[in-house]
Amino acid sequence: MSEYAKRLHEQRLNLVSQMRGITDTADTEKRELSADEDANWLKANTDLRALDERLAEVLDSENRAADMDKAFADMAGRKQERRTSGESSVGEEIRSFLRGDRSSIEIPRDTNYRDLSKGTATAGGNTVPTSFYGQLVEHMIDMSAILTAGPTVLETASGETLEIPVTTAFSSGALVAENAAISESDPAFTKRSLSAYKYGVIVQAPRELVDDTGVDLEGFLARQCGWGVGNALGADLVIGNGSSKPAGIAYTATAGVTGGTGVTGAFTADNLIDLYWSVIAPYRKSPSCAWIMRDASMAAVRKLKDTTNQYLWQPSMQVGAPDILLGKPVYTDPNVAAVGLGAKSIIFGDISRYFVRLAGGVRFERSTDFAFNTDQITFKAVVRGDGLLVDQTGAVKTFTGGAS
Repeated sequence: MSEYAKRLHEQRLNLVSQMRGITDTADTEKRELSADEDANWLKANTDLRALDERLAEVLDSENRAADMDKAFADMAGRKQERRTSGESSVGEEIRSFLRGDRSSIEIPRDTNYRDLSKGTATAGGNTVPTSFYGQLVEHMIDMSAILTAGPTVLETASGETLEIPVTTAFSSGALVAENAAISESDPAFTKRSLSAYKYGVIVQAPRELVDDTGVDLEGFLARQCGWGVGNALGADLVIGNGSSKPAGIAYTATAGVTGGTGVTGAFTADNLIDLYWSVIAPYRKSPSCAWIMRDASMAAVRKLKDTTNQYLWQPSMQVGAPDILLGKPVYTDPNVAAVGLGAKSIIFGDISRYFVRLAGGVRFERSTDFAFNTDQITFKAVVRGDGLLVDQTGAVKTFTGGAS
């Protein structure tokens, strides 16, 4: 854990304290937030989301840096040129010079220096290289988070249909009188199937660009290809309808609580408490019991209090750990529906009862033959997977916005 990550976490806790101070003041004075208070709360919440994203990115980059370097060194399939001590490459020196690395060119000691100016092109300005920052700045995007919420992940080498037997009902006992016949009560079974739907993306780049770029272009292309297929699969793992695609957790979850009318699908603190208790104890006690919602819904949850004036939401006190709502961790996923009429905007329950099947893992492949006639290098990312809530007896439930 880096010191930078720890500082980000401390800043996060300070923002949480500021937000609570604003709402506590309004609650004490029994009034709504003023315009300035509301603006300050929204700004703090925006900063908090940015810190959450930055902290997650820092922690993720620390974990994946070594693995990514090794993976793409193997994928490139090219050996580094070996040079004996003292050898140099004129081409490399020129390229380094053009990027602004003047130390790569040896300047003779007897060079004469004159009063020239880089501000005037003909007086020396044309000889000043444009500096190049050798790091590609990647913009942030929302990432699917369903796989971090604790589903059961089944990794198989091949993609044949995988059938999972499950129970749908147990035997039930009954009071029996002396000498009376005991009634038969059999358990009920069914089976659910997981396929291996394919998600893929191809990116092509000219050989000149790959060879001459000043950044780790191959690493970037592979990462963003992985994000592309991962997000495509992740979206269906949340909202897929099961028709030639995964059946998403929101699609197959049981209806738990429906919101009131006249509030455009919004939820209250009581709605969340009712949703919590609508899931029976064995599922609630599971280590994988959690909430899943999108960021905008989480912002609304952070303002809610129970009947004792205590916040339902509690910030995480550990770096990288999820926040807590009614004692259970909260995960945000951009694919969960936004608050709205008839929308399943909050998911709660034992997430381990949702099975994700990955066939063969994620494949990153590089080809110089596919577009041979145009001298392009082709990068391909493919993942095969499926998802299904195998226990549909109420292990996972949803909050649905009121119908009107």
